[in-house]
Amino acid sequence: MTIYSQHATRGKTQILATYQGPDGVVSKTVTSLAEPYLAVPVVDALNRISAFATVPVSIHDRRERRVGYYPRTHLASLTDPAARPNLLGGAHSLWYEYVCLRLHQALADLESAVAVLPGTVSRAIRSELDEEKHGLQTGLAEFSGASTEDEPETERCWEFRHPFVKYDDGLDTLSDETREQLDRRESGFTSEEREKAVAALRVLVTAHAQGGDVGASLDDPSCRLFVEPYDSDGFYLTIEAPEPGDDETSWEIEVGRWVPDDPEEEPGNHTSATGHDMVGCALPVAPTAEEIAHLLKSVDEKPLLLAEWAESRVGAVLAGTAMVVTERYVS
Repeated sequence: MTIYSQHATRGKTQILATYQGPDGVVSKTVTSLAEPYLAVPVVDALNRISAFATVPVSIHDRRERRVGYYPRTHLASLTDPAARPNLLGGAHSLWYEYVCLRLHQALADLESAVAVLPGTVSRAIRSELDEEKHGLQTGLAEFSGASTEDEPETERCWEFRHPFVKYDDGLDTLSDETREQLDRRESGFTSEEREKAVAALRVLVTAHAQGGDVGASLDDPSCRLFVEPYDSDGFYLTIEAPEPGDDETSWEIEVGRWVPDDPEEEPGNHTSATGHDMVGCALPVAPTAEEIAHLLKSVDEKPLLLAEWAESRVGAVLAGTAMVVTERYVS
């Protein structure tokens, strides 16, 4: 719907909104700030909000060999703080709930960014979100044939399959590849299994966000986190959610190590290597996002903690955690 940017002018920093209008691309000033560094988090959050709000209503839901549409209920959260908890309560599909979670995070980031800014700026930002929401809702009403003559006009154009947004959020949330990956994962799920998978997804994605600058990768947003800190001597940590529908599985925390394929090479200096699991913790209760974020931060601050954990015996607690080792894979 809209791309946001900052522009220096007359000693101040303008936040600009650029969108497709009836007569072409238009740029207008949203607000001005005294310092450029104050605009950076605002622009970043606005771009994410615009993308996460717009893309789901601009593409087809092609799960299960059908052509449908994604919900539009998330649009209420743009202007109504009371509606934002609803972003964390649905179970429509893995991808849609993933986007709603990321939208919730972006809205929270925007609130934090504007909390330190003058009231005039906060009001301008709220007005901008209202314009964004109105433009989308008007376009959707016209698209579905539900618009009326009394519908107020909007200067922002919306067109199905052509969302005018800045896509890259660093996690490929809105990419076709991520959506198709999540669609494949939930294929065949019952509604109950989908709810469990969505709940696990929220824990992993939230933990990844709370981990801050930790170099953890969200290999699969719905089931796995992987972290290999710098200077960890080849050790790594994997956090994996259970497979929905399998009552025998639980959350797994595993420590592994890369072993050089050439035995003459040293770990950490190899040209090729194979990962070997060393110890595992099957958790009796699903962890919280805060507990997982604590793990990520612990190994980031002290990479060789992984080597210490790898020496743990079955029944021992991983140092600094409450997680009990339930299996050793190597002596």
